[in-house]
Amino acid sequence: MPAPAPPAVAPGPAAPKTEREVSRLRRLVTVGGTLLGLFIIYQVIVYFVAYTDDAYVRSDLVAVASEVTGPILKVHVVDNQDVKKGDPLFTIDPLPFQLIVNQRQAEIDEQKALVKVSQEELSSSRAALAASTSAHTYAEQQQIRYADLAKSEYAPRAELDKANDDLRRTAAEMRISEFAIEKAQNGIVAHQAALNKAMADMATAQWALGKTQVVSPNDGAITNLTVRPGDTANANVPIIGIVDAHAWRIMANYKQDYIRSFTVGGEAWVWLDSQPFHFHRARIQGIARGFSREVGETKLLPYVAPTTDWIRLQRRIPVTITLVDPPPGLKLYMGADARTIIFP
Repeated sequence: MPAPAPPAVAPGPAAPKTEREVSRLRRLVTVGGTLLGLFIIYQVIVYFVAYTDDAYVRSDLVAVASEVTGPILKVHVVDNQDVKKGDPLFTIDPLPFQLIVNQRQAEIDEQKALVKVSQEELSSSRAALAASTSAHTYAEQQQIRYADLAKSEYAPRAELDKANDDLRRTAAEMRISEFAIEKAQNGIVAHQAALNKAMADMATAQWALGKTQVVSPNDGAITNLTVRPGDTANANVPIIGIVDAHAWRIMANYKQDYIRSFTVGGEAWVWLDSQPFHFHRARIQGIARGFSREVGETKLLPYVAPTTDWIRLQRRIPVTITLVDPPPGLKLYMGADARTIIFP
């Protein structure tokens, strides 16, 4: 026969938690408290310390272009060379421009000669007018005299006819002299205008000749030089870039909730990735009052990307920072990374 089943046992009170479960709960509380504490500390720190590593070094890139078109005869600089304002950069072949200057000089000489000829014609015409006027006055007197004598039959009719003919001839000579004077005066005006135009053309030609020597418009450094002798320089087309030596600044993109406590002139500290482990004292030069929310080419408003890979970041506003009394010999590189700290 099978053995009888053991009697059922009534359920008693719940067993107390094991030490392992208690230890796990304590660890969870400790980790949660630590994370909460760290979060609070972080919020306190970022409230009093504004830090960003979304910053870079910037200067002005001056795009140098010739003002005339022509083949480049010589390049006076090399890539990455430091230049001063007024240093020669390259020379365009001046021969075609010199030939134009010579042509303009010939035109000036021609017009000056024509003006002189017209002035001499004017003087001659005025002298002729004076002579014809005198002759006409005499002819009038003679005509009156012979007309009176002819009435009294003291002079032959032929003498009166001759006096009338002399009067008409001298009057015609006066009109011819007056026309010659007017023509000479008009000639002087026309040739003087042509002379003025030739002189203006000469000034333009001399200006163009002077522009064959292209010089640096500012202090800075040549960057990415690709110009070679034999290249053609086209007017107003940039072919050399110069990084301005006196426009260095740090562009730092700060979260928009930091900006509330920033002031122009406020103190900042800059860490340059090109010179690590050095903090440089700086000042806030300006805070952008607007930024573009549309991706595209550089516009009047700067665009700051709100995402890093797949993480969307808070909108950031560009802040311009300049170094205060940078150490001698400090080299800055346009586009290099930087980090900035501001204590609002």
